[in-house]
Amino acid sequence: MPEGHTIHRLAEDHLDRFAGREVSVSSPQGRFAESAALLDGRILDGAEAHGKHLFLAFEGGDWIHIHLGLFGKYALGTPPVPPPTDTVRLRIANGDHYSDLRGPTTCALIADGEKKAIHERLGPDPLRPADDPDRAWARISRSRTTVAALLMDQKIVAGVGNVYRAEVLFRHGIDPYRLGKDLARREWDAIWADLVLLMREGVRNNRIDTVRDEHLPEAMGRPPRVDDHGGEVYVYRRANMPCHICGGEIRTAGLAARNLFWCPGCQGR
Repeated sequence: MPEGHTIHRLAEDHLDRFAGREVSVSSPQGRFAESAALLDGRILDGAEAHGKHLFLAFEGGDWIHIHLGLFGKYALGTPPVPPPTDTVRLRIANGDHYSDLRGPTTCALIADGEKKAIHERLGPDPLRPADDPDRAWARISRSRTTVAALLMDQKIVAGVGNVYRAEVLFRHGIDPYRLGKDLARREWDAIWADLVLLMREGVRNNRIDTVRDEHLPEAMGRPPRVDDHGGEVYVYRRANMPCHICGGEIRTAGLAARNLFWCPGCQGR
């Protein structure tokens, strides 16, 4: 499932390509056809993200709410626009750009009240400058759930997925099995600040890189990572491989319905 930086990047891409202009809206697949007909020819006047939720604003107060889920994919491009296929749930186009959405978990036309309700059930997002990390801390600091599970709970922190979860805990030397109530406030503040930094870089580069300069391949004389999930990381999908820092073996285990990755040497209990 795409992490929050991908959704914020999609919001920026839609703003750059479509905002302030009339757009054609269609649903070649047919599952969004009635709503598309209501929006066709109107001005797309905004786009924003909260966690893994994308919102496209149209004049008159309507929004398209999109959640990619596990299988959703976006394709953005310039003319010539490819012929529509029956896998495209939503196509937005003007004379210069198009975007095609396939396989989302959610693609729905909503009003302001419904959008507000979605925001209210989500936790603070490190990529939304006005969001308050104290909201997350209030829940984390009282919880007997593991820090690793709490970071994946979108009601507590929105936008963090499996990669950022594993990597930020490694970068701060925190055992993923530590309980939320045992996390120090200074540790939470450092985690939040690091997520802001890492996820902003993710939006800018359109991929996840978490390795500090001194541990990059050229600095360490090691081969670069080859993986379809992004750039250089410390532990994510590196099970049974040596840690870049201590040389110990990276471990993996199931936690919160996802595979957790960590280094026991660098993240000792």
